[in-house]
This record gives sequence, C-alpha cells and structure tokens, in this order.
Amino acid sequence: MADTADMANTADAADTDPRMLAFARTAVEVGVNLQPGQVLHVQAPFEAAAFVRLIAKAAYGTGGRLVDVDLRDERLSRIRYEMAPADALAEYPPWRAETMRQLGEREAAFLNVMASDPDLLRGVDPERVAAAEYAAMSAMERVGHMARIAGMRNVWCVVSVPTPAWAAKVFPDEAEPARTAHLWDCILQAARVDGPDPVAAWKRHLAELEARAARLNALRLAAVHFRGPGTDLTVDLVDGHLWASGPARTPGGVAFVPNMPTEEVFTAPARSGARGVVRSTRPVPVRGVTVRDLELTFADGRVVGATASTGGEALLGLLRTDDGAIRLGELALAPDDSPVAQLGALFYNPLFDENAACHLALGRAYPVCVEGGADLDEDALTARGVNTSLVHLDFMVGSSRVDVDGLSAAGDVTPLMRGGCWAFSV
Repeated sequence: MADTADMANTADAADTDPRMLAFARTAVEVGVNLQPGQVLHVQAPFEAAAFVRLIAKAAYGTGGRLVDVDLRDERLSRIRYEMAPADALAEYPPWRAETMRQLGEREAAFLNVMASDPDLLRGVDPERVAAAEYAAMSAMERVGHMARIAGMRNVWCVVSVPTPAWAAKVFPDEAEPARTAHLWDCILQAARVDGPDPVAAWKRHLAELEARAARLNALRLAAVHFRGPGTDLTVDLVDGHLWASGPARTPGGVAFVPNMPTEEVFTAPARSGARGVVRSTRPVPVRGVTVRDLELTFADGRVVGATASTGGEALLGLLRTDDGAIRLGELALAPDDSPVAQLGALFYNPLFDENAACHLALGRAYPVCVEGGADLDEDALTARGVNTSLVHLDFMVGSSRVDVDGLSAAGDVTPLMRGGCWAFSV
C-alpha cells in the first residue's frame, strides 16, 4: 500500500491509493446506491478534483448515465460576501435553482463532498453572509429541492475529503503533508473503508443501526431527557414519531446512506415541546464561523436565550432566519465510543462531529421521522407538530458526562445512554 504522507503532496494522489479507490466505490455503491442509467450530480471543492475523478470512474463503472460535476472554490464565496453590492447578495442565480429542479425530477442522485475551511468567513459581516444564504435556501425551497432531499425522494449522500485549510484546523501542531495525510486516515477509518470489504462492513453496521431504531420505536416514548454539565433539557417527541438511522429509502424503495460516516439514530421533536437548558459539547460551525460554548435556553419549544463565547453574531443571524430556526427539528443519539469518537479529534465539521456524540438540530425536521410524513406538505407537517424551516443546524450535546433517558406518557423512565454510551444492547 502506498504511503499516505507521500501522496498528500500529489494532486492526483487519490488515483493510486487503494483505500481512496475503495472510498469512491463505497460512496457510489452504498452511499447513493447509483442505479444503471441514473444521473449523478456531484458538488465538491476544487481541492477534491482527484477524488471526484475516482467517483466518476466508479459511477460509470456501475452503469451510471452521466456524472454532472459542480466544482467550486469557496474562497470566491468569501470575495462575493465582501465585495458584491448588498442588493446582489439577495439574489440567487435562477439557472442554478432550475438545474437542481430538473435533476430532482429526473430522479438524479446527489453526492456532496464537504470539505470547508472552518474559519473561511472569519471577519466577514455575518449579515451579508446571512442574506446570501437566505437567498440560496429560498430559491431551493421554491423549486422543491429542499423538500425532495428532506423527504428522501432523491438519493443523496454527503462525504468529506481533506483540504489543507481543514487539516490545519484539526491538527494545528502537525506540518504538511503529515496533517493532511493524518486527516485522510481519519476519514477513511470513520467511513469504514480501511478494511478488506467495505461494502460488507457497511451492511453489518447499517443492520445494527436499524436494530437500534427498531428498539427505540418499540418503546413509543413521549419525550427524551438530556442531563449533564450545564444541560437539563426535556424534548417532547411528535405523536407518531419514528426513529430512523443510517439507511434511508426513496418512495420507490431504493436504499441509500445520506451520511458517510453515520453512527446516529434520530427522530423528530415536537416543535413546541423543548424546555430547559442545553450546552454544546463541541464547537459548532455556523456560516463559516466557529461558535464556541453555545448555550441555549428553551421554553415552549422556542429558543428564549442564546449565548456563546465566540461566533455569537453568526448564531443570532441564523436564529433570525424564520420561526422554525428557533425550534428543534432533530434529536439524534450517537455513542461516545463510536469509531468517529475514538479518533479523538475535534473535526469542526458536522458530518464527523455529529457522529461522535448525541446532537440536536435547530430548524427543519425530516418528514420521514413521522408516520406518513413523506406524503405531507409543509402546512400539514406543521399541523402535526413537526418543525419546518429553511435551515438545519446540528449542534453536539453528548459526551461521556451526559446521560439520556426516554420518558413514557405515563412518566416511566428508560435509560437510553449512560456516560455517553448506549444503555441497551441489540
């Protein structure tokens, strides 16, 4: 096997590393589960071009019809936020939204390679960033793309590859190329592609996650209680809620894995049912800014108090997006001893950090977490007590010092997690 540190110096390093080849194949065959004749849309940063070429080879190798690639330079986004006219930030190119609409209606698969610099937008006016993001999210909402993704009507998957800026944030005490190679090692291990048969490893893992979801569904809980340092939060669950896990399915029955890695089992909170205080256990990236020491106070499901030691302006901007942004849309349980957590790194990337600890999300809920939810429109979901919003922000609340209990309608308590780990086996 080639040495990863040497490869980190080469733009086309991914072409020769068997683990990266396996990662690309697994993302295509398990992540989006690309079907013969299907179109694959890939969005990725320029730094991921070599890996995207492996994705394309894997996709065409499985019978894909077209690999449509959107490579972006996130530094251009910063230039726009800093220099574009203010009124232009409130516009989103209609042709981009129309492209996503057409891809969605054609039942394309969507693969997003996430590899942002956590500090990219430090010093940029958060109001300008918020205006641009609101325009983009509104445009995607109008063409139905967000509803298709949240409702699992199209297959989609998010993976990550390292960039020098991200690696420098995660491993600041290491020099290049070692730190980028180190981050590659972490990603490949977390994505379960470092063994001899990644597909088989994923099948075993997904079966275990589904068994945990089934166990939680059998409890028919009314609420979940988080308790730990700075945290005493009770979250009511939607009537008819469903616990979901790593594997998802389209209405046509095609299975896919939205996140690689994935360690969580998640459900839908009642939009008016959170009360108490919760403290984040890891920094939270918000619009290119790192929010630290986040503490939220809830009453009747709404955020009524929010503090942070850094990044507070970006957080407050997100909370002002719409009424759903100050309510919870996801409650997820992930163990403190997961493979991601055992890597012992703080990734400043929600794809990884949320799979190292229990987490909550402000904003949009997943309709599939409610019985019959995939067939309901936004008004019907709201009437069922499900939160809707343009945003979805995950923040971590679990650790080895946090316990989680399930509460029945009669007040019976079922331990779900103790010391950050599962309190029951499957």
